[in-house]
Amino acid sequence: MKKGIDYIGIGTGALIFNDEGKVFISKRGKKSRNEPGKWDFPGGAVEFGERCEDAIIREIKEEFNMDIKIVELLEVVNHIIPNENQHWVSPSYIARHISGNPKIMEPDKTDEIKWINLSDINIDSLSNSSRSNLIEYKKKYGNRKQN
Repeated sequence: MKKGIDYIGIGTGALIFNDEGKVFISKRGKKSRNEPGKWDFPGGAVEFGERCEDAIIREIKEEFNMDIKIVELLEVVNHIIPNENQHWVSPSYIARHISGNPKIMEPDKTDEIKWINLSDINIDSLSNSSRSNLIEYKKKYGNRKQN
């Protein structure tokens, strides 16, 4: 049985801001669970018995060698991908980069990473859930940088 396909999966993500107010994004690789080639605010699946907040902290450490601190819950996204026959529910957070120089730790899942100003993000290049996150963030804060 596969998460998100055979049953609704729980994933979590974060808009991670650095001290310059830029946000961290990653480009999904060919072996990503869904939406390969799209940019997103990174995250991953929540494991049984794991708090969503702990899952995003773990996932960012495993995938990008960064330590983050959760600031607040941004929204909960119904990440439904009809053309891939997937359904995820994804709490998304605002977080701060605490330490670690970001690097791709799972090259099959991630093609590229970068820090970028919110205003420079092409919304059409984002995954479904990250598109929702960006819209919700801008509703709440405009293009204000979190630092």
